[in-house]
Amino acid sequence: MATELVMPKLGLTMTEGTIENLMVKEGDEVSVGDIVAEISSEKLTSEVEANADGTIIKLVAKEGDTVACKAPMAYIGEPGEDVGGDSTPASEESAETLPASAQKKDDPLPTGKPASQVTNTKAEPGGDRIFITPLARKMADERGIDIQEVNGTGGNGRITKLDIERFKSEEKSAAKTEAPQALDTEYGAGLQGMRKTIAERMMRSAQSTASVTNQRKVDITKLIAFRSEMKERTNGTVDKSAFSINTLLTRAVVLALKEMPEINAWYYNSEHIINEEVHIGMATDIGDGLVVPVIRNADYMTVSKLGESIKEVATKARQGTLEGDLYSGSTFSITNLGGSGIEYFTPIINTPEVAILGVGAMQSELAFDEDKNVVEKQMLPLSMTYDHQLIDGAPAAEFMQLVADYLEQPYRLIL
Repeated sequence: MATELVMPKLGLTMTEGTIENLMVKEGDEVSVGDIVAEISSEKLTSEVEANADGTIIKLVAKEGDTVACKAPMAYIGEPGEDVGGDSTPASEESAETLPASAQKKDDPLPTGKPASQVTNTKAEPGGDRIFITPLARKMADERGIDIQEVNGTGGNGRITKLDIERFKSEEKSAAKTEAPQALDTEYGAGLQGMRKTIAERMMRSAQSTASVTNQRKVDITKLIAFRSEMKERTNGTVDKSAFSINTLLTRAVVLALKEMPEINAWYYNSEHIINEEVHIGMATDIGDGLVVPVIRNADYMTVSKLGESIKEVATKARQGTLEGDLYSGSTFSITNLGGSGIEYFTPIINTPEVAILGVGAMQSELAFDEDKNVVEKQMLPLSMTYDHQLIDGAPAAEFMQLVADYLEQPYRLIL
């Protein structure tokens, strides 16, 4: 029996992926583990491996196609084997039809047919059916396009994604001669690749969260002294990344999250989940965009192991060699603009998380000590954005105070 090679789901919010590079053709022999395609989604490019030994007997998607998660891209089996059924990708070309009465956007699909095998149709007043792919139908609904006005260029006159995109372009061109009107906004419109994905995710976050940002400074004078002492005591036997400010701050965040698990949460599709494990996302600039590689199970790591892991995932992310599953699944994220001299800023929540911590540039300040002597202190600016739908101002302030307590009493970080 033929084996489906499907579009993988690499993260909680991933619904589809784009085939950037197809490395096989029909008739090619493959073995389990062979790289057969590269896909892009959720700010990353990931490789897809063959999940069976055999021959590529059917390709149902080509380079550039966008395919729904878990929908087939190809079939692996014996030469001449019949894969059976319709094998077009779920996000674009499908073959079954729905009656006109089943065209409401929220209606369930007919029982007995998977979503990947259904094509929407709509009846005109004269009784003719309009064939339209599910993705094209969704795009038309979102853009307020009457599909009866769209000319389909697919098989049987079927309306495709490209037809909807062309219709929109034609509509905008015609509108130039008319009075200005408010245009439908498509997140990331006009952008490509990673920049488009970032735009979509940032706008989705901004539109779905009630974001509020708290800001404060933390005295890390004792932390700096602690860091120097630990470097001296370990005499170079521990990687220097173990005692970086970034590592020690991350450790403080992890400990604070264990005390306040309501901050270590997800809110997605009306579901609120308090996570037991702590997976820290580290926002990383890779030159042509921003990615958030994940430190999994950070709550089970020593300070030295945490430092090594932060360094490793950041390096691999910049090199493009980080495993695909380490780009998603974080429960709380940290973003640092200190190296750019920024003091305070407003980080955008990495949904479905409910909060994110921004770190600014360390500041030197003069202050009075307990004996009224003027001393120099090292202060670290922090900016925490949180979703006010789930977290109120007082708990957010309490969480920042917990982080501050750990940084101001640094020996607690290694207990």
